[in-house]
Amino acid sequence: MSRWFKRQRAVHEIAPDEIFLDSSNLPHFDQNRLEGRLEKPIPASTYFGLFVFVGLVFFGLVAQAANLQITKGEAYAAQSERNRLRPEVLFAERGAIVDRNGVPLVSNEATETGFVKRVYATPGYAHLLGYVSYPKKDSSGNYYDTEIKGLAGIEATFNDTLAGKNGLLLIEEDALGTVHSQGSVVASQKGQTVTLSIDSRAQEAFASSIQELADRIPFKGGSGILMDVTNGEIIALVSYPEYDPNVLSSGGPSDVIRSYQTNSRKVYLDRAIGGLYAPGSIVKPMIAAGAHSDGIISEDKIIYSSGKLVIPNPYDPSKPTIFPDWKALGNMNMRSAIAYSSDVYFYTVGGGFGDQKGLGIDRLTYWYDAFGFDTKTGIEVEGEEQGFIPSPAWKEERYGEPWRIGNTYHTSIGQYAMQVTPIEAVRATAAIANGGKLVKPTLIKDAPLQGESISINQNSLRIAREGMRMTVSEGTGKGLVLPFTDVAAKTGTAQVGANEEYSNNWIIGFFPYDKPRYAFAIVMEQGPSHNVIGGVYAAFQALHRLNRSAPEYFQ
Repeated sequence: MSRWFKRQRAVHEIAPDEIFLDSSNLPHFDQNRLEGRLEKPIPASTYFGLFVFVGLVFFGLVAQAANLQITKGEAYAAQSERNRLRPEVLFAERGAIVDRNGVPLVSNEATETGFVKRVYATPGYAHLLGYVSYPKKDSSGNYYDTEIKGLAGIEATFNDTLAGKNGLLLIEEDALGTVHSQGSVVASQKGQTVTLSIDSRAQEAFASSIQELADRIPFKGGSGILMDVTNGEIIALVSYPEYDPNVLSSGGPSDVIRSYQTNSRKVYLDRAIGGLYAPGSIVKPMIAAGAHSDGIISEDKIIYSSGKLVIPNPYDPSKPTIFPDWKALGNMNMRSAIAYSSDVYFYTVGGGFGDQKGLGIDRLTYWYDAFGFDTKTGIEVEGEEQGFIPSPAWKEERYGEPWRIGNTYHTSIGQYAMQVTPIEAVRATAAIANGGKLVKPTLIKDAPLQGESISINQNSLRIAREGMRMTVSEGTGKGLVLPFTDVAAKTGTAQVGANEEYSNNWIIGFFPYDKPRYAFAIVMEQGPSHNVIGGVYAAFQALHRLNRSAPEYFQ
């Protein structure tokens, strides 16, 4: 009974009249607490509005997701990557270039670009040192070229030594560009310093002297070299006119670079190693030494110069062929012929005349080759040209004509089609001075000695040196009499131009005479043919300047 009663109470349903109250009971309820109120159902319009709102929010989210993933996905992915970790190049500092005494010729200057800027000594060093190109950015500001590259001169030749190695810096930053941390993954390695054999005092002495003379006369340009005859070290290497390597490296101003390209004086030509010139009479000491060594002529044999060499014409005696001397010099032996630069003497020694046998073109070529007049020296900068010695085979191929005695005469005094570079000329001069060693010129201090010995009689070289000393003491090089050293030298002039309206003016030499240590060569290019001021004057000025700044060269 009690079990049934409990079951009935548990399932008892509430009747409607137990819920709904008569309105008369309302005053007995607290209406502020909703007592006695009936619950109303939510209207359908509310559901509809909520559906529309949710739908719009969902559509917006889908659209934004599509925009981020499809339209801008790639950009944001890259940005996201950058936000996390951004690599940056640590530019290596390029090695310095210094002269033999440690004086900086090319140094570095910090900039806001991230890499150091090269600063070049000027003027007087452009072709020697060269220039560089700097790292480059694309339109987005990103580096697509991260190397500083040498493009000419020492900068190009020793680029691998000077360049060093770039490093890598990793930067952690957020999307707003705020850097949170940074650290190098690979440290940069500074390039090595290159020490040249050049002495900045000698370089500036030769450069200023050549520039002043070239601009004054004017000459089209000029070149000067000073070389140690014992080891081939180049003390000065000058070419004028020149460019400014600071301008070419930085790429501007554009009007300055444009002026280099249009300059008729060939600013970009490195005349010291790449200029080819008819040597004229500077070859006479070498030919004299060669002829004497071959036994063609003795040192004391007299040849008379009346001012011309006359070759009879067997077909028309009234029209002989005349080869002029620069003046009537009278009786000439080997030393005086060098000192006064007798063309008649060397016509005879080179090609023969009367009872005097000549070397002939084959032996002339042999001796020119022995002294390196048609061989590149191998100096460490690019752009070196090779001298040229004309031959019968060349003339036949070039002009379809046979070789004649007049061609031999002209070749024996360094003319006709003969051409040499100043670096070849100074090497040959050094060989006369040092006893026949054709040393390899070098721009590096303490570089290993290289070269070869010329097979020539030492007495023949001594006679050539004595003739060159006489050139200064009483001959065509008297302008090089100096109070602080004894110089031996040889002058040379070669007519150029369609109507021989210009001349190249040379001087070669060495000092001190008694114990040769330094050889020099200067060529002043394409001055007026009537001008008498040339290589001798430039050498005089250069050596005086060098004595004032570095007197130890003459002690």
